[in-house]
Amino acid sequence: MNQDSIYLDNAAATRMDERVIEAMLPYMTEKYAVATSQFGYSLGLASKEALDGARAILAGRLGAEPEEFVFTSGSAESSNMAIKGVGMALGEKKGRHIISTAIEDFPVLHSARSLERQGFTVDHVRLDEHGRVDLEHLQELIRPDTVLVTIQAANQEIGTLQDLDAIGAICRERDVLLHSDATYSFGRVPLDVVQTPVDLVSVSAHLLHGPKGIGGLYIRKGTPLIKWMDGGFQEFNLRGGVENIADAVGFAKAVELITPKETQRLQEMRDRLMAILLEIPQSRVNGHPEHRLPHNANVSFRYVEGESVLLHLDLRGFAVSTGSACFSRSLEGSHVILGIGGNHERAHGSIRFTFGRYNKPEDVDQVAEALADIVVRLREISPLGKE
Repeated sequence: MNQDSIYLDNAAATRMDERVIEAMLPYMTEKYAVATSQFGYSLGLASKEALDGARAILAGRLGAEPEEFVFTSGSAESSNMAIKGVGMALGEKKGRHIISTAIEDFPVLHSARSLERQGFTVDHVRLDEHGRVDLEHLQELIRPDTVLVTIQAANQEIGTLQDLDAIGAICRERDVLLHSDATYSFGRVPLDVVQTPVDLVSVSAHLLHGPKGIGGLYIRKGTPLIKWMDGGFQEFNLRGGVENIADAVGFAKAVELITPKETQRLQEMRDRLMAILLEIPQSRVNGHPEHRLPHNANVSFRYVEGESVLLHLDLRGFAVSTGSACFSRSLEGSHVILGIGGNHERAHGSIRFTFGRYNKPEDVDQVAEALADIVVRLREISPLGKE
């Protein structure tokens, strides 16, 4: 894509903010020592102070204490650490039963499957047509040997927000730990772990105009967790490996730069785009109409394939994403659309648009105009829907 392209895939990755890069640079060129104080030299102390400062900022955004926030290489490692760490800690003591949903992002799905291969049982709670958890079914699924419920804060494709307060209350009443992957909502949708009874939360910087390769895991004090990746004694002896000081600083800076005003601006663009796209015949919004990420729009168009729409948009200078099979290693369409009861046509015809800091209001009209023309042209040559 050229410099005039319009990027609308900010739920996959975001352009780093120049102010984030500026904050990171000193820890690559000047203050590059390991974050440790035992050696006693000033460069090491400066790195440790930077790491501690970044930790305090990120923990504070969650309402947590600094010692409850562990830096990781990203949300995938965070979810692995949470799910496998709890499984290892409680598998022999309490039981080997985990509850999740069928529409989680792959780090959660695959971590749960990994435990299944080790003798754990994983049940998926029912969802409504928008992807929200059936709370009564969740209550029914919890057993005496349930050690963890892992349910995302927001869905990566359709943007549906879960009611973590209600889910957490059920888990707390039944004395079951709750992990939530908040990768797609962190910074944009408030989450206060003092108010919401969640025990572990996965977050990442790469969707917040911060660097790739840095994330974190909130771990409530007293939560049983076994270190699953061996190495040194970093991160309160929960993770081995030299700390990534520059990226930690960049992560904190990225979070500091997010404001409610900016998020409102993204939501206004999202709302306008959805309203225009729904004027296209045989289109529908995927995900909850109200309880959804402020910058996410996911729409399915009948009688067209998502990958065809994506490729035509790319030729016109727009970057979006699709859950269609040709853009995955699976032969299936979007596991999210299928997981909420959608058929294969809907799953293959879904397009996700996600807005970020560098999008402008005129982007909405340009992509909507292009998309309306593309859908008409593809339907004219498609055998789908014709007698």
